[in-house]
Amino acid sequence: MSIPITKPFFGPEELRAVQIPLESGWVVQGPFVREFEQRFGAFTGATHAAATSSCTTALHLAVAALGLAAGDEVVVPAFTWVATANVVEYMSARPVFADIRLETFNVDPDAVARAITGKTRGIIPVHLFGLCADMPALGSIARAHSLWVVEDAACSFGGWTNGKHSGTFGDAGCFSFHPRKSITTGEGGMVTTSRRDLHEKICSLRDHGATKTDRERHEQAGAFLLASYPHLGYNYRLTDIQGALGCAQMARAQTLLDGRARVARAYAERLSGLDWLALPATPVGDRHGWQSYVCLFRPDPPSLNNVARLHAKRNALMLRLEAQGIATRQGTHAPVMQDFYARKYQIKPEDFPNAYLADRLTLSLPLFPQMTDGEIDAVVSALARAIDHG
Repeated sequence: MSIPITKPFFGPEELRAVQIPLESGWVVQGPFVREFEQRFGAFTGATHAAATSSCTTALHLAVAALGLAAGDEVVVPAFTWVATANVVEYMSARPVFADIRLETFNVDPDAVARAITGKTRGIIPVHLFGLCADMPALGSIARAHSLWVVEDAACSFGGWTNGKHSGTFGDAGCFSFHPRKSITTGEGGMVTTSRRDLHEKICSLRDHGATKTDRERHEQAGAFLLASYPHLGYNYRLTDIQGALGCAQMARAQTLLDGRARVARAYAERLSGLDWLALPATPVGDRHGWQSYVCLFRPDPPSLNNVARLHAKRNALMLRLEAQGIATRQGTHAPVMQDFYARKYQIKPEDFPNAYLADRLTLSLPLFPQMTDGEIDAVVSALARAIDHG
C-alpha cells in the first residue's frame, strides 16, 4: 500500500470546468476568475476578494498596497513557510521574528508585543496548518500600536475563530490554492479585505498597475486603446482556466472540508494512546481547517538539550514509514534556521526555542478527504510498529 501525504480531489466537474475556457478562447483573467472571487468571498464572509497567481504574490500585493517601504519592520512568526518573511524582504523592509506557542504552532502574541519597535508597520500572523492564530489578542496589539495586519491564511481555508473565517480579521487575508491545500487551482492565491480602497489597489497592482483589466477593456467601446498604468505593478494574475477549476472546487468546498475533518477525528481517536506523539490541539470554540495533521514527536519532553537526539529519532521513524509506503513530512520549517535569514540577521536556533523545536520535531501525517478507513488504520498501525522498532 502506498499512502501519499495528500492528494487533490478532482472529478468530472473539474475536468469539464477547465475545458470551457479552452472552448471559449478566453484563457487569461476573465469571467471565471471573477466568479471564483465571488464564490470565495461569499464562503468566507469577505467583502472583497482578488485572485492572484499564488499566496506568495497575494502577500506581496497586500504589503505593497499597504505602503510597506525600505527600513520598515514587520513582525512575522519564526515558524512558518519562508514566503511569509520573503515578501517583507521583497519590499526592502525587515522581518522581525516572534516565537510560537508549541501547543498550537501559531505565533505567541506576547512574543509579538515584545518584537514591536518604533519602525514596526505591521504584523503578519500565520494560521498554520488550518488553525487560526489568536486574532483577538493580535488585533488588540495592532490597534494599540496603530499597525496594519495581513493574515497569512495560506493553510486556513475552512478555519474559524470567534465566529469569523480566517482572513477576515485584519486589513487583508491571503490564501493559497497549491495542490496541498483544501481546494486547489494548481497554483493560485486570493486576497480578502473589507477595505474597498485596498481591494482596488491590489486589483491594479496584480495587473501591472492598470486602471482596467483586459476583459473590461475588450468589453467596452474603444477596445483598441490600452489602459492607463498609474502604479508600478506586477503580473500576478490568475488565468481563467484556473478560475474555472476554482469554481468547481468551491462547489464542493464544504464536502472537502468535511472529509478532512473526518480524517482528523479518526486520527484523534486512534492515536490517543500514543503518549510519545502530541496531537494537534484546537482551542474551544475554534474550527480547524485541517489542511494538515501535524503532531509533535516527543518521546521525552523536548528541550534545546535533547532536540538533536529526538530529531534523529524522528527522522529514523519517518524513514521506516517511508519504507512501508507511507509518506510523512515535517510540519513546515523555521525561516530563522534558513541560511539567508540566519546569516543576514545573525540568528541562532536558541533565539527562538519553540520554533526550533517545531522545525526539528513536527510530524505531518497523510490527510486527504477521500482517505479511507483502511488507509487511516494502516497509518496508525505503521506508526505503532515503527516506534516499537526504533
